[in-house]
Order: sequence, then C-alpha cells, then structure tokens
Amino acid sequence: MGVFANTDAPATGHEQVVFCQDKHSGLKAIIGIYSTALGPALGGTRFYPYATEEDALHDVLDLSRGMAYKNALADLDLGGGKAVIWGDPEQIKSEALLRAYGRFVQSLGGRYYTACDVGTYVQDMDVIARETRYVTGRSVEHGGAGDSSILTAWGVFQGMRAAAEHLWGSPTLSGRRVGVAGLGKVGKHLTAHLLADGAAVVATDVNERAVDWVRSNHPEVDLVQDATALVAADIDVYAPCALGGALNDDTVPALRAKIVAGAANNQLAHPGIEKLLAERGVLYAPDYVVNAGGVIQVADEIEGFNFERAKLRATRIFDTTRQILRLADAEGVPPAVAADRLAERRMAEVGRLRTIRLS
Repeated sequence: MGVFANTDAPATGHEQVVFCQDKHSGLKAIIGIYSTALGPALGGTRFYPYATEEDALHDVLDLSRGMAYKNALADLDLGGGKAVIWGDPEQIKSEALLRAYGRFVQSLGGRYYTACDVGTYVQDMDVIARETRYVTGRSVEHGGAGDSSILTAWGVFQGMRAAAEHLWGSPTLSGRRVGVAGLGKVGKHLTAHLLADGAAVVATDVNERAVDWVRSNHPEVDLVQDATALVAADIDVYAPCALGGALNDDTVPALRAKIVAGAANNQLAHPGIEKLLAERGVLYAPDYVVNAGGVIQVADEIEGFNFERAKLRATRIFDTTRQILRLADAEGVPPAVAADRLAERRMAEVGRLRTIRLS
C-alpha cells in the first residue's frame, strides 16, 4: 500500500490531491480536497470504470470543487472534497479494497470525510469505517443516516418548487410536465414527489432494471428511449439525475423545457453553457444548490443523526434557491454566477476567521 502522488495542485486551486494505490487489493483512488476554509472537506466516493486516469482526475477535481460550493451554500461548516476509485465496482470491489481505501482516508487526519456516491453504498461505508473514523453515510444499524438519496431528492424537489415560483408565480409543479433523466436512487424518490405534487412525469434510464421498477411502481410515468428523446420532448422542466455534463452544446439548443433543476453533479459541460441557457430563456437552478440534500443528511450524521432536523435543513433549499434566482435577476447574471458569488463570499468571510488566533 502506498501513496503514489501527493500534490497541492496549484493550477486547479485545490489545497491537496492525493493519489492512492494498493496493488494487492487492486485499489487505485484519488482524493481531492478543494477547500477547508469552512471546516473539514466532506464529499462522497465515486466508484467508476473511467477510461483513463486522466478522466478520473478530471472528475475528482470538478466534483471536489463543486462540493466546496455546495457545502458553503448549504450553510454547513464543512469544506469541499471528493474521491474516486478507478475501476468497475462489479468486478473489483472487495472488503480488502474498501478497507485499504479507508486507511488512506484515515491518513489524512480528518481533513477529509467520505460518504456514498455513484458506485458506493451505505454498506460500503460501514466497511470503510472499520479503518477510519472519518466516514459518514453509514447504515442505520451502525448509527448512521442510511440512504442519502432520500433527502437529495427532497432538496431537488424544493429547488424545483422555488424555480417554478420564480418563473410561473406558484411553488408547485402541479399541472406541469417534468422530464427525469435517470431513475436511480435519487430519480425514483424525485419521481414520487413530483407525482404526489400533481406533475406529469416523463422519464428515461439506461438501466433496464430501473425502467422496469418504474413500470411496476408508477405506470402513469411516460417512458422515452433515451436522454436525447427526453430533452426534445414537450416538457416544462428538465431534471438531469444521472452523470454530469447533461447540459452541453448539443442538448441546450434542443431543450424545450423552461426550467432545469436536477440531482446530477456538474450538469454544465463547460463554462459558457449557463449563458447559453439564459439566452434561450431557460431558468437554471444550479445543481450544487438544489442537490445538497444528501450532503446535508450525511453532515448531520457527524453530530448524531436526527432525520427531522436534517429534513428541515434540506427543506431550506427552497429559500436558498429563491434567494439565488432573485439575486441573479437583480445583478443581471445567470443563476450559476449568482450562486458562485454567494458561495465564494461565505468561504472568504467565514474562512477569514481562521486567521484569528486562539490561545
């Protein structure tokens, strides 16, 4: 087991990037710490078969930066970090690999707390926790919060309600047609909230098991072949709930929805997409604002989990989204720019307090 690189990554603005490898278990992981200005960095571990190490690095750098902004706007005293494990979890995930990864997390001495993400689950966090105390998103049996997708979906729904109020004057999706791209852990819960609110839902997923689940549990949902068909569908709201980059030079011109609000991280494929959305009259609720319910849930676990307290905090995503959309209008900038400004202001103002010496 060994660290095969450790850098402060000055070109990206990250405080620290750690490359970790344990040849015996097959572990190759990268931990990115973007900022600890507000406190220890918190962000999940993504287990994914990236095509190259460069792809894995690019993802962890983007995701960890996004977590810093997400945690800041969620009013958490936590910085931003993320980790990726490079490989197919169906093929190489094992107790030994997860415990080796846990030791690397422990070696950072509390600068980084890990949790679940794509390819990792609460049971995996329980295994990782056998080697480190800096892990959250654990199972209920081990005193944790359980599945963080529950409050992630709830927060996205609140952000979507705020966007609906901003555009249409009423905080409800009743009578609207919402397209959900991705019917995984979050998409399923979000679909249920939307249907309960009176929305019509159109959805798609590349996983046939997820599609079958929706057919069985919500036959009223209209299913389309793929994300391309969903983007071009007659929908009022588009909710990307799978991997990032959903909003790009191809999808934005084809988009018929007037609101974008979804659970996926890093929805904007590159800088400038937020301006293209604004030019087309599409109201974008920034992803790291509306999908913060999950991190709110696992952060609450650090101080002793209370579901009602965490849900109340996630419900406030409605107020945060409303504030950002109003600020964007007042300053004449896209919502993503307004959100960045609020997050950076909090990181600077609160982070500055750490320069005050304590005796």
